[in-house]
Amino acid sequence: MKIEAIETLRLSEFGNLLWVHLHTDTGIVGLGETFFGPQAVEAHIHETVAPLLLGRDPLEIERISRQLQRGYLGFTGTGVEMRAASAIDLALWDIFGKSTGLPVWQLLGGLARPSVRIYNTCAGYKYIRSNDGQRSDNWGLPQKSDTGPYEDLDAFLNRADELARSLLDQGITAMKIWPFDPAAEASDGRFISDDDLEIALEPFRKIRAAVGGKMEIMCELHSLWDPGTAERIMTALAPLRPYWIEDPIKMTSAKDLACLRQRTRLPVCGSETLATRSAFREFLEADALDFVMLDLAWCGGLSEAKKIATLAETWNKPVAPHDCTGPVVLTASCHLSLNATNGLIQETVRAFTTGWYTEVVDTLPKIERGRVYPSRVPGLGLALKPERFAMPDCHRRLSAA
Repeated sequence: MKIEAIETLRLSEFGNLLWVHLHTDTGIVGLGETFFGPQAVEAHIHETVAPLLLGRDPLEIERISRQLQRGYLGFTGTGVEMRAASAIDLALWDIFGKSTGLPVWQLLGGLARPSVRIYNTCAGYKYIRSNDGQRSDNWGLPQKSDTGPYEDLDAFLNRADELARSLLDQGITAMKIWPFDPAAEASDGRFISDDDLEIALEPFRKIRAAVGGKMEIMCELHSLWDPGTAERIMTALAPLRPYWIEDPIKMTSAKDLACLRQRTRLPVCGSETLATRSAFREFLEADALDFVMLDLAWCGGLSEAKKIATLAETWNKPVAPHDCTGPVVLTASCHLSLNATNGLIQETVRAFTTGWYTEVVDTLPKIERGRVYPSRVPGLGLALKPERFAMPDCHRRLSAA
């Protein structure tokens, strides 16, 4: 079996996503995905990756993964090269599964558990849909109330108590919110006033008042704060018992994060912004993390994610794959969460899994009563909807042997 063409697909409506099809001479097509800067990743794939892959055996996953991650530039961080390598790697695993007739979780070593718990990241239907960055003016807040039942970002800002009850009614017992971001943007993360601190704490208080300890609350800080201000926020949050504090500072200093964790004595989760096991090793060696979060579209793909999970297990740390991006990454992440012996919990967004994800792919992981269950379909187990990608806003590019 050989790779005979590499196809990239973008939709104007979902301006942050890039999908990849690896076409083989047997007719098997592998599907990959990545997020942020899709046109730059697309250019890199066709300019640099395609000449390396065309004519190659797609089952040489480790060899290809290593080659794509070991370039002279782009071998660290989550830049264009790493995002391209991640998308290609997901497509290679999809081909592997389809060629053997087995789901990816089986190829990884089988199920470590029959299902895995989920939490709901409280985004809305249009959250970070455009390629304008991780900013509050790109949150996609609704302009009117009839956009759907799960405008969860607007809900956590204004009706967090109702939101918590709604999630519990669906069997979801953990949720993630990020009410501190506007204050960080106003001060470049260097100061938060007492008034802004109280405003951001209010959703946590409403949740605790409404449902007590029945709901676990993750606090996402999006790497926006300097260590001193992050410590002030975390200290104020402590009485409200957050399940974890995610990325309180930029993930550039394991020592600074370890000191912050030690001073506040709150559980720290990190980081979707790290790539490769080498970066995670630095933070594990510094004892900076309680929970290891990785994004399969940014860290090097499923091959590297599996190695990061195994590395984390050496330090007795659980992994919690990130997804607030796209349906292919969510699906691949579920395969890993179900396989990894230290898989703890899988991020999901109900506004996405019941909303726009269903517009672009033909199936999604089975989620019921706060848990996700394994698919028996070979490969990753999903495909792009042909009718959606036949519409005028689809941009296709093909490199062939």
